[in-house]
Amino acid sequence: MPLLKEIKNASLLTLLRLTFKNSTLRKQLVKIADKKLYNAIVENNNGKFLKAVQEDKYYIVSNLMFSVHRAINRGIFSQDIVNHLTDIFVGKLFLPQDNQRPRDAFKQKYGEEPPAFITLSPTGECNLKCVGCYAASDNYKKIHLPFSICDRIITDMKKEWGDYFVVISGGEPLMYHSEGKGIIDLFEKHNDVFFLMFTNGTLITEDVAKRLSEAGNVTPTISVEGMEEETDKRRGKGVFKRILKAMENLRKYQVPMGLSMTATRENYEKLLADETIDFFIDQGIIHFWIFQYMPIGRSYTLELLVTPEQRKRMFIRERKLLREKKIFIADFWNSGPMSDGCIAGGRQGGYLYIDWNGNVYPCVFIPYYNDNIIDVYKSGGKLTDILFSPIFKSVRKWQKEYGWHRPPQQTGNLILPCFIRDHFDNAYKQFINAKVKPGDENAKEALSDRSYIEGMKKYDIELEETINPIWEKEYKQKG
Repeated sequence: MPLLKEIKNASLLTLLRLTFKNSTLRKQLVKIADKKLYNAIVENNNGKFLKAVQEDKYYIVSNLMFSVHRAINRGIFSQDIVNHLTDIFVGKLFLPQDNQRPRDAFKQKYGEEPPAFITLSPTGECNLKCVGCYAASDNYKKIHLPFSICDRIITDMKKEWGDYFVVISGGEPLMYHSEGKGIIDLFEKHNDVFFLMFTNGTLITEDVAKRLSEAGNVTPTISVEGMEEETDKRRGKGVFKRILKAMENLRKYQVPMGLSMTATRENYEKLLADETIDFFIDQGIIHFWIFQYMPIGRSYTLELLVTPEQRKRMFIRERKLLREKKIFIADFWNSGPMSDGCIAGGRQGGYLYIDWNGNVYPCVFIPYYNDNIIDVYKSGGKLTDILFSPIFKSVRKWQKEYGWHRPPQQTGNLILPCFIRDHFDNAYKQFINAKVKPGDENAKEALSDRSYIEGMKKYDIELEETINPIWEKEYKQKG
């Protein structure tokens, strides 16, 4: 077994590359890589972070590796996808080395590191009209960010920040068209970038699946509300069956796919039930994303928010799935420890959001902004300039005060990481101080809606009382 002995001494990056590409030794390689991951993330922590926080990070990365391993064994991935996952997702995202030069130059100039990725919504148009859509998208909103601007944003992101990961949202990205091009043309042009595309799935025909497979650098993430009854109730009759057909097309062309689920106080238990998770794993899903309903966008309401007690139950259930089912599942609120808290505002390891109008927001769920990227470019500015707008600086300042890179025992509760959702009183004051512009009429109305403002404040007080004991017992007391 000289080869295995040599492999055990290999770097983690080399191991992960071999794990994805070597079918003969993959099972043994996964075990060796998993042990090295644990050592790198948990054992070699040197007291910089709480141990339970590091354990959460280990599980999410390890589970992604195991999910990819299972998918390759089932023949769900094409070889092009495996190669891109290895060279881009592993080499440039998890273990960035090739992209370190621009990041070092950025830090030397600005005193902090750049964000890790961007979320881009190139169109506000959508063929569905879902109840409570955070983006208030519909088929009348035929607004598309010019292809040349999208192209420039991604080019600048690579050059200025050394980033090679982009999340595509919407609207429905597959309805995007500008300057004679569509969203897949963007994937094809930037074949050194890995894209995660949130989509309602209804437009993923065989032809679309084939092009995505040939591009080899994108994972569609399809939105559902649970099973057929819950999904069709919010998204429209017959949508669930169209989603299953889309998944069939993606499996046929070996395109890796994920699932996006919006949790409300009405459906949260069904979303996280074994039968739901197992059903979609059977369909070929390798990564699950939980979005707790946010009271922004079309017909925003506090009545759909998961209650504090429900959120506590979700946290316990998600942690169980992560540890026992070995699946990649991330909740953008409850999984705060995995990302060291809020990732908005373009912080190191975080991101920013650009919509179809070119407006630049700290987060998809913060519908307030200072700058527009089209105007910045027209005035001779660059992508990096938007990181230093009043609202972006305000968010990052709050993150540092709350716990970003503070001593472990002084870190704020990372299960309550969200700038706008979990700390609304502070966020509201920052919006006023930063003289933000609302992204749409719904956001404008929310700024002066007293029942909404007071309701959010009351919700956060109850949330803190419910969740703080978990943080104290499961994280801080364990050191």
